[in-house]
Amino acid sequence: MITVDIPDLKLKPGSAVLDAGCGSGRHLRALAKLPGLTIVGVDRNAKDVDDAIRALGEMPDALSGDVSVICGDITKLPFADGAFDCVICSEVLEHIPAHEAALGELVRVLKPQGNLVVSVPRYFSERICWMISSAYSSDEGGHIRIYKKKHLEKMLTTRGMRCWKVNYKHALHAPYWWLKCLVGIKNDANIFVRLYHKFLVWDMFSKPRALRVLEEALNPLIGKSIVFYLKKG
Repeated sequence: MITVDIPDLKLKPGSAVLDAGCGSGRHLRALAKLPGLTIVGVDRNAKDVDDAIRALGEMPDALSGDVSVICGDITKLPFADGAFDCVICSEVLEHIPAHEAALGELVRVLKPQGNLVVSVPRYFSERICWMISSAYSSDEGGHIRIYKKKHLEKMLTTRGMRCWKVNYKHALHAPYWWLKCLVGIKNDANIFVRLYHKFLVWDMFSKPRALRVLEEALNPLIGKSIVFYLKKG
């Protein structure tokens, strides 16, 4: 499930890209299909890092071979100022207590005129989850805050970033999380949860055109994620 519209970033061979909070590497794999990039992933979860490394090593269609994934804290990134042409941070900030420090680091390691892409769960869909289930935010690894669009945009632009695009993604995933909140966040055995998950996996791999059109129409209304595209300077 790719949240970032990678073609819009117009990445050229030789560009260095950081995925901060890369998880098991969904965006890393998408980036690796482009030629000539230097790609770095960082995540605190060692198992996710191992999974990302393994998945990247098994890619038959990778065009960028300079890919590394390390364990690290995005509030203290081990990179020099201006090290990257592009920085991606997708569905991460809502988990981090020190999110201001994380944002500062994302901007610090980005080159002038570089692109920063930040996605977080959208206020509307998150508020419903919080209303239905207290475990959604209180369980380990849960979402500890909800961002309003104007608030997060201000946090980014006051750090010298200029927003050039905002969009919404994953409308079909919002009802899935509302359902999980209703039956229990960890109740993956529930028949309705299993069926909806199976549907989402099928949709992700089959990409039926009718559902793509439907989701694009629903994204502005119930999109699960909001995505900010910004340029430094």
